[in-house]
Amino acid sequence: MDQDWENRVSAAWASFDDYPEERAAEFRALIDGLVAELPDNSPLGPFEQACAWDSTGHSDRAVPLYREALARGLSGYKGRRAKIQMSSSLRNVGRAEEGVALLTPELDGPSDELDDAVRATLALCLSSLGRDREGLALVLGALAPHLPRYQRSMANYARALTEPEPQEV
Repeated sequence: MDQDWENRVSAAWASFDDYPEERAAEFRALIDGLVAELPDNSPLGPFEQACAWDSTGHSDRAVPLYREALARGLSGYKGRRAKIQMSSSLRNVGRAEEGVALLTPELDGPSDELDDAVRATLALCLSSLGRDREGLALVLGALAPHLPRYQRSMANYARALTEPEPQEV
C-alpha cells in the first residue's frame, strides 16, 4: 500500500490508548475501515486485523488472521512481527508448542531490531511448556549484549543453562 495508508495506520495505532477496554470494538472498527481500502488479497489486511484483535485481548481471534497474513505472503519486518505476535497469542490460548515451532527458526534468520522480541517471546513459550532453563538461557543471552559490564559472563551463564551437566566417572 502507499505511504499515506501506512501513515494513517500508524496514526490509528498511536491513538490506541485513547480506546479503553469498553471501546475496543471502536478501535477494531477503525482498523477494519483502513483494511477495507486494501486489495482483497493483501496480506496487510489480516495482519492489521490480527494486531487489533490481539491488542484488545482476543488472542483466539488473532491467531487465524496472523496465519492468513503469512499464508498470503506477509514477509520481511511485518512478517517477523506476525510470527512473534502469533507465537505469543498461541501461548495465550494454550498452544505454546506451536509458538516454539514458529519462532525457533527465527533464531537463525536475518538479524534485526526484533531479535530480542523473538527471544523473549520464545522464552515465554518455553516457560509455558515447563522448559524454564531454556527460556532463561534465551533471555540472558539476549540481555547480555546490552549490559554495561559482564557481557561475557552472562553469555557464558546462558550457554551453561542448556548444556548437559558433566558426568562424573
